[in-house]
Amino acid sequence: MSFTAKQGHRSSGMLRNLLILVAVGTLLSGCASSHSGGVQVVDRNSSASQRQPVTSGQYRVQRGDTLYSIAYRYGWDWKALAARNGIAPPYMIRVGQVIRFGDGSSSRPVVASSPTVSTPVATTPGRPSAPVQTAPTQTTTRPSAPVVTTPATTPIEPVQRSAAGWAWPASGAIIGRFSSNGSLNKGIDIAGELGQPVLAASGGTVVYAGSGLRGYGELVIIKHSDTYVSAYGHNRRLLVREGQQVKVGQQIAEMGSTGTDRVKLHFEIRRQGKPVDPMQYLPRR
Repeated sequence: MSFTAKQGHRSSGMLRNLLILVAVGTLLSGCASSHSGGVQVVDRNSSASQRQPVTSGQYRVQRGDTLYSIAYRYGWDWKALAARNGIAPPYMIRVGQVIRFGDGSSSRPVVASSPTVSTPVATTPGRPSAPVQTAPTQTTTRPSAPVVTTPATTPIEPVQRSAAGWAWPASGAIIGRFSSNGSLNKGIDIAGELGQPVLAASGGTVVYAGSGLRGYGELVIIKHSDTYVSAYGHNRRLLVREGQQVKVGQQIAEMGSTGTDRVKLHFEIRRQGKPVDPMQYLPRR
């Protein structure tokens, strides 16, 4: 083979390799761009609570529901939901009652999902909770906001408070941060040890204690004022019950992994029903 022929063959091979590299680079670039902006990350717990309130359809009250848990699940402020449905203090709801999210003007309302809900059994420090399934046709009534409150008797730990009066609900590394995107984290996740104390981040009244909200496991919700509530999910054991008053730093649960894949505390603060970044309220550490 002549020198010219060899040179031509070598040039042809180099050109073929160059084209292959360009094709591979284009493919990798396309994959990178699809992962960075083209693929939407979906929250696997998004059905448990909505960032934007459900504004159409209705929900039929089941055994174990409270006005607070229904409002929390569908992204409503409990006062607004009570007003929408004409529910007056002491905010009694009954099994089978229809809670409407829209104004009734829609010709084809979307019916909100009605998951199977279990009745939370009140727990004590020496006894874990045990949900009991009850037929949804029962017609007994149940207050959404307990009328008579009693102070919890669990230990109170000295805690550092922020200027706004909030304290950390647990010690441990932050493994999940709040996202303003509705499909991502609605609070923060704190790693810890199984059985580690979970503390009330601020004083208030326990308005929900149970496992009826899918994706949160054993959950406690505390009402601090007409504006703020906080939530503590994935606990192993609940140490307070609905209607009890708690103080900042008081133990309300033991950390666990119910409803999730590892031991952690999922902590949320909601202002008028909407999730806000807890880091803006908690003290620096």
